[in-house]
Amino acid sequence: MTKNLAATERPAPTPIPNPERALQVWEDGVQLNFTFADCMSYHGPGYPGGVSHAFAALGRALPELAARTAGGRVERREIRVRTPFSGPGARDTFELVTRAVTGERFEVLPELARPERGNTLARYVFEVSAGEVTVTCVLRDENIVADEFIELTAKPGKSAAELAHLEVLKIEMRDRILGLDPAMVYDLEG
Repeated sequence: MTKNLAATERPAPTPIPNPERALQVWEDGVQLNFTFADCMSYHGPGYPGGVSHAFAALGRALPELAARTAGGRVERREIRVRTPFSGPGARDTFELVTRAVTGERFEVLPELARPERGNTLARYVFEVSAGEVTVTCVLRDENIVADEFIELTAKPGKSAAELAHLEVLKIEMRDRILGLDPAMVYDLEG
């Protein structure tokens, strides 16, 4: 039996933009910092775009939550996340950084989508709360997510060539997101 490698091959590893960038949370008086590489190690190679989106959304939300929290610290296990985005890369990033999935503080709610923003942007909405403070991160319309990526991910019965191209699109999106300051990727509401 011959294995079709084109369907599972990933592009050669490329340098991660801004590898020193880290997310900061606190747990029991201990500061915890998580880099994008930490998030990818936890998640695995499957969905670097989703990991990038959650990393950028948290990178935008956490400093704002800290600024509005007594003591300026965001307690890891007090963070709640609500989103219409169900991707496993984002879910795993939220779990690693906040433990919100196992703590039952992570909810995927399709009704939070913003269909008026179009198919490409509608689901990139992340409501992040700590205590009584809530901010909502909304993806900027700056061609961060390619329409081609959304169309190809939704296409049933992808060919081996399409699957290989999808892997390239994931890395390109990762690089666009991580190459920017989180404030250039996500706007804040609230």
